[in-house]
Amino acid sequence: MSKADYYEVLGVSRDASDQELKSAYRKQAMKYHPDRNPGDHTAEEKFKEASEAYQVLSDADKRAAYDRYGHAGVGAAGQGGFGGPFAGGVDLGDIFGDLFGEMFNMGGSQQRATRQRRGEDLRYDLTINFEDAIFGTEKEIRIRRRETCETCHGSGSASGKGPSTCPQCQGRGQIRYQQGFFSVARTCSACGGAGSIVTDPCSVCRGETRVAKEIRLNVKVPAGVEEGTRIRYGGEGDAGRSGGPGGDLYVVLSIRPHDFFERSGHDLHCVIPISFPQAALGAEIEIPGIDGPVSLKVPEGTQSGRELRIRGRGVPYLNEKGRGDLVVKIMVQIPKKLSRAQRELVAKLAESLTVDNKPTSPSLLEKMKDLFS
Repeated sequence: MSKADYYEVLGVSRDASDQELKSAYRKQAMKYHPDRNPGDHTAEEKFKEASEAYQVLSDADKRAAYDRYGHAGVGAAGQGGFGGPFAGGVDLGDIFGDLFGEMFNMGGSQQRATRQRRGEDLRYDLTINFEDAIFGTEKEIRIRRRETCETCHGSGSASGKGPSTCPQCQGRGQIRYQQGFFSVARTCSACGGAGSIVTDPCSVCRGETRVAKEIRLNVKVPAGVEEGTRIRYGGEGDAGRSGGPGGDLYVVLSIRPHDFFERSGHDLHCVIPISFPQAALGAEIEIPGIDGPVSLKVPEGTQSGRELRIRGRGVPYLNEKGRGDLVVKIMVQIPKKLSRAQRELVAKLAESLTVDNKPTSPSLLEKMKDLFS
């Protein structure tokens, strides 16, 4: 039976780079590895086929011979198994160390002498007022995190000597098994892969090396933050193990709504009622702003629903200069009750005004508003 083309086996082009070859082989090996396909002889053959193809194509001399003469050019060189060094310096053991590091905790070069582990990240949800999000603030929060045990100084043992070498794995953190034509390393069940065990656990942390504590931390909220903004504090999470770095603290912001203003990006929006005379004759009025009173000029003939924009009175740009705008929507108020004198004045005004009350479509009405505004 004819052998499959090595490039087709790995699913790469004939001008594939070394990195592309390695990546393609990883995918094939992960898919057809015998430990992932127990009892599947077809998968085992595909796994061998991919290993053979990579063995040849990852070696520059063998690849050149294969490109020129095909399978005849590599001869017996393409018939071997894998594992151990091949001609040209290709060692699939390195590939497997990277490939199955997560799957089996293998790793020819991954020594577990120190067992340093980074601390876990923490999250804190902080609710702030609307104004605090606009102008920034500083809040004190309390969080519970795991810190290095002061009694045993993070060794986990009462004597302070620290953990002892695991007798089962001899400190490797792995137990290696021979399965057929290759070996597989699995995490040691006695030490959980740490390579060491605590024989005399600390009475405070019980050998965990860390204890939970409540701490206070000042959180600085910059001006212009939005709902859901995350503020990261490096190293303020749980303490690491065996000298490993601490995790991070993420403060996630939630903003209370405002009674008057609504936010849209960097703009603030509000609705301001005015009287019919102010709308008809125009006026200059004072309205509340997020940081104090603001003067608003209402043009003559302003229609209800018109939006007026006040530049630079909105939300500050986060970590930048400048601010958005304050957008004011005008609502013309019509009085529900009039005195006799007021009714007489409005009646006289009505006599001098003519309005065509014929029905019109909403789209035409919008066009008319644009013409008159």
